[in-house]
Amino acid sequence: MKKRISLYLIAIVGAMSLQSCVSNYVVSSPVQYKTDAKLAKLSPKKIAEAKKEIKENVGKSVATFASLEKAGMEEALNASVKRNNTIDNVLKQAYTYLGTPYRLGGTTRSGIDCSAFVLSVYEEATGVELPRVAASQAHEGEAIAKENLKKGDLIFFAHSGRGRISHVGIVEEVTSSGEIKFIHASTSRGVMVSSLDDSYWRGKYRSAKRIIAEN
Repeated sequence: MKKRISLYLIAIVGAMSLQSCVSNYVVSSPVQYKTDAKLAKLSPKKIAEAKKEIKENVGKSVATFASLEKAGMEEALNASVKRNNTIDNVLKQAYTYLGTPYRLGGTTRSGIDCSAFVLSVYEEATGVELPRVAASQAHEGEAIAKENLKKGDLIFFAHSGRGRISHVGIVEEVTSSGEIKFIHASTSRGVMVSSLDDSYWRGKYRSAKRIIAEN
């Protein structure tokens, strides 16, 4: 009897020990594995490599952006220089008409009216073809506020109270003080340079257009 009881006790203890070992293996083994994986991902070597890669990518992005920015600035500068050269050609051509007498409906150097003067200058200097009359020319190009006028812009005037455009000139200079000078074919003195500060022209000014765009 005692021998049988001893055998039962040995069997029970053995079973409990085996169950304990299985439990320890199932619980502890995966935890240990996951912990090792995390440590591997966060190792100093991996972190250093990741930082290096990020730094290199950021450096490449900054260099690319700087290159694009420089290219954009150069393109804008070239466009500005090209426009300035074009406007200089317009004014040089306009100066050759100085002193040309005014003639209503005239289109030659022996006699010319305001709109024919403007279209002739622009066509000869740039190849741009403008409408024949000032009222139609006022519909061309980009509208420009008076305070933003630059050399080469067209300025339009109305002699009647109805506001219909009846005269046009080319901005010749904008001084440091803000005075706007323009070259045009006046009915009294032919092709000449006048100032928008003159009370006569200041009261008749209506609008302005830019034919040669900034870009």
